[in-house]
Amino acid sequence: MITPDVLTEYVRRTMPDATVTVSDRTGTMNHLKVVVISAAFAGKNLLDRHRLIYQALDAPMKDGRIHALEITAKTTDEP
Repeated sequence: MITPDVLTEYVRRTMPDATVTVSDRTGTMNHLKVVVISAAFAGKNLLDRHRLIYQALDAPMKDGRIHALEITAKTTDEP
């Protein structure tokens, strides 16, 4: 289990400008949907954007605090 605040801290270590929204998909706080908006995604394709997020969340993914993750990654200019 990971809290939205802790997850946001992990992402902001890699992307300090990120706006992060976390939704619990199952009520267990380990199946999550995250929306990350950051200028760091500018010029990057979808795969590279997801890689950035997975790199930021490497520790909680490996230790099991996050079991499943649905990602939406946008730049600040994207709707």
